[in-house]
Amino acid sequence: MFHRRSFLKRFSALASTLAVTAAVGLQAPQVHAQGKTVKVGVLHSLSGTMAISETVLKDVALMAFDEINAKGGVMGMKIEPVVVDPASNWPLFAEKARQLITQDKVAVVFGCWTSVSRKSVLPVFEELNSLLFYPVQYEGEEISRNVFYTGAAPNQQAIPAVEYLMSKEGGAAKRWVLLGTDYVYPRTTNKILRAFLKSKGVADKDIDEKYTPFGHSDYQTIVANIKKFAAGGKTAVVSTINGDSNVPFYKELGNQGLKATDVPVVAFSVGEEELRGVDTKPLVGHLAAWNYFMSIKSPANTEFTKKWADYAKKKGIAGHKDKPLTNDPMEATYIGIHMWKQAVEKAKSFDVAKVSVAMGGQTFTAPSGITSTMDPKNHHLHKAVFIGEVKADGQFNVVWKTKGPVKAQPWSPYIPGNDKKKDEPALMAEKKK
Repeated sequence: MFHRRSFLKRFSALASTLAVTAAVGLQAPQVHAQGKTVKVGVLHSLSGTMAISETVLKDVALMAFDEINAKGGVMGMKIEPVVVDPASNWPLFAEKARQLITQDKVAVVFGCWTSVSRKSVLPVFEELNSLLFYPVQYEGEEISRNVFYTGAAPNQQAIPAVEYLMSKEGGAAKRWVLLGTDYVYPRTTNKILRAFLKSKGVADKDIDEKYTPFGHSDYQTIVANIKKFAAGGKTAVVSTINGDSNVPFYKELGNQGLKATDVPVVAFSVGEEELRGVDTKPLVGHLAAWNYFMSIKSPANTEFTKKWADYAKKKGIAGHKDKPLTNDPMEATYIGIHMWKQAVEKAKSFDVAKVSVAMGGQTFTAPSGITSTMDPKNHHLHKAVFIGEVKADGQFNVVWKTKGPVKAQPWSPYIPGNDKKKDEPALMAEKKK
């Protein structure tokens, strides 16, 4: 009886919560445009362990807003950015998201880097029926009607990178170290990669999985252990280390002389910005997999990098005013902002439901030179994949790329049961029945 009463109470409370959430979620959002301006939110860590990666995303967002405003704004309204700092504090992300939506009345939010921050804010965006544009590669296993994912899903980054390292061209690796920061993105990505490797005949004894906390700085023992593990056969390291821990990790690789010719490291969260504080000469040949590199030769990238250099100099942005760098999440942020503008103007409204529908099929010539398309169903971009080798100057030399854009698979086929999941947000699917 106790268990039954407890269950009924919990069920009743859950039903009430769901009813309220559904009622709020189905309400049209309040008018966000006041006078001749429209407020938009920027939700990135400007302090704490993730500031090394996220601060520049705030800056490139402001550049895109200035660019749009200079051309007349969105539907004739100037964008008024509201910037908040959740300070690499995951619960604070949810508080700041709620503040942006309910108090600042923003029409849309561009933000988050880590999956734990995105998971923190997701219930807020769904409850309040607001829009988030998320610009960073992630582990998949998620679709939401309130989120547009402009970074890579695993099949647009992690899987191609490992396939490359397994190939003769990529070094024919037989043993694998899966090294990440201890949170949802690395653990889920490595769950997918472990299943993928097993499907290719790799034994458990040839996979070594390691995690370190956010902000970890002592990689001496870990790198020494990687060297020992590599003695058992051709080994590659897949790094899902995030934030400022990348600096001591790469420094330790250099200190211990672990060269790419011996044990190549492919990183999914290290780009031009993260290598800024590292002596990259000992790291030449190590890899990163992204959907954009600053070194890509294309007219669109020449224009993008020049815009950024000019903006960074004009605004006196630390580091970038003297050495302007662009990277993949900056490109994904830039694409998302311009696609949102296009969708608003197609919908002739800032209404979330109307903008969401208008986002389907939106295209934008990305700085990578590839035309990115927003999938009409699953809220993810079709993106090209590039694998680059670190050069002595901290840039990347592209050594492999897909022939064109790849459609995202939010539900990885290497996770059991995913074949039964829909390739579109559940509520959207239900409305079509």
